[in-house]
Amino acid sequence: MKPVSSSVLIPFVITLLFSFLWATSAHTHEDFLQCLTLHAGNSTSSISQVIYTPANSSYSSVLEFSIQNLRFSTPATPKPLVIVTPSHVSQIQAAINCSQKHGMQIRVRSGGHDFEGLSYVSDVPFVIIDMINLRSISVDAENGTAWVEAGAIIGEVYYKIVEKSRNFGFPAGVCPTVGVGGHFSGGGYGTLLRKYGLTADNILDAQMIDVKGRILDRESMGEDLFWAIRGGGGASFGVIVAWKIKLVHVPSTVTVFTVNRNLEQNATKLVHRWQYVADKLDEDLIIIVSLSAANSSQEGTRTIQASFHSLYLGGIDNLLLLMQESFPELGLVREDCSEMSWIESTLYFAEFPRGESLDVLLSRTPRTRPNFFKAKSDYVMEPIPEVGLEGIWEIFYQKEAEEAILDLIPYGGRMSEIPESAIPFPHRVGNIYKISYRVIWEEEGIVVSKRHISWIRRLYSYMAACVSKSPRAAYINYRDLDIGTNSNKGNTSYRQASTWGTKYFKSNFNRLVHVKTMVDPTNFFKNEQSIPALSS
Repeated sequence: MKPVSSSVLIPFVITLLFSFLWATSAHTHEDFLQCLTLHAGNSTSSISQVIYTPANSSYSSVLEFSIQNLRFSTPATPKPLVIVTPSHVSQIQAAINCSQKHGMQIRVRSGGHDFEGLSYVSDVPFVIIDMINLRSISVDAENGTAWVEAGAIIGEVYYKIVEKSRNFGFPAGVCPTVGVGGHFSGGGYGTLLRKYGLTADNILDAQMIDVKGRILDRESMGEDLFWAIRGGGGASFGVIVAWKIKLVHVPSTVTVFTVNRNLEQNATKLVHRWQYVADKLDEDLIIIVSLSAANSSQEGTRTIQASFHSLYLGGIDNLLLLMQESFPELGLVREDCSEMSWIESTLYFAEFPRGESLDVLLSRTPRTRPNFFKAKSDYVMEPIPEVGLEGIWEIFYQKEAEEAILDLIPYGGRMSEIPESAIPFPHRVGNIYKISYRVIWEEEGIVVSKRHISWIRRLYSYMAACVSKSPRAAYINYRDLDIGTNSNKGNTSYRQASTWGTKYFKSNFNRLVHVKTMVDPTNFFKNEQSIPALSS
């Protein structure tokens, strides 16, 4: 990356006037850049090395590097006036200070996996604070803790933990390129969900910069704010710089399996039965179901494939006994199972080939190239009857579903033991499983996008009778602007935000609004689904 030097900051104004017609004025933009130089707390050359504008040759590569959803990487997508990639907290403080002073909105990006692009897109003049340079990880194996900077990715966290001790793991996600900043602050979950709960359930401390530019830790921010950022979406309250996490014990041997069954192999009855046992299994065992359309053995016809993916914290022998007792219908046999270490299981669930080097966990580039997608989520509290599942299959036979997938993630275990008010994440006891819906496509164009998004909305509408109600709940880390948005250009009322806030947070939304009003009364930290301040 070729950084922009301070000697060419002022000429950027002319380019920005033509490239960003919605920018307020050249004078504002020039003043913002000069403000950063004055307030960063380091030398001019230092701050210039972490600033990128459209006039810089590296601007596009820096912007696009972390974009995972191509829906938000088109010529029509609004672009930031400035990207700041801070290497020191003083540069974040300067960006906050100068953004307020010159009327810019801030978007904070950790890994770029935001489903609706909220970490790097806005329809008002904005700045991206990209945390990619703040990614250090310090593991204290003796005390079973680690400090993780917000720009680190999940894969780096796993790698650094096992570097120090293979007795420890951490209950985070299965995609190693996800940034921890958004993952942790939205709850976060993975294959250790039923044993240890969410990522956010295992956070001990945090470092955050607030709207006044103060650096706060758990003690200085207070328990209300510390509660809010663990599952309430940290970007609503400030810029999270680092998290202190509690490591969890993992056995030396774990067992994994993937069993595929299609409709001709009784998939409907197996998925139906799974709903009755998934949340009641031993907490050391998780079985996730992935549903997708597939080619049938009969040429020219389609079927539905149900893939049962499992992690068991123990050996094959015990797993086979548990499965025979709890879910014999699946027909699991020894040949379906593989024993490995916990860290190897993270590669397995990330779909790396067996025997792949652990070094792949350090790569910020996903195995598959970015594509276009739309996602939604639901929670299920009562098993869906077989006729309801068959209705899903019919929708999956439609053309737009060629690369669609439903993941059914079971709860129970530790998830049922933690009170829903312990952190803002409220989806605990009573939920059998969560549904993640995704539809993916590769062809560019508005018409193609509309067709696929319409398909997932039809499926979501069909599912209304099968899922949680009053409210129909959703998972905040699976952002879905269909369920409601804030007004980005003006003030947002509490009532307006409640249309989506109660879906993500239930009654915890009221407490989140109270905390927001206390710590950010002018509603500076704002996006289309941020927590509103009552006084804004």
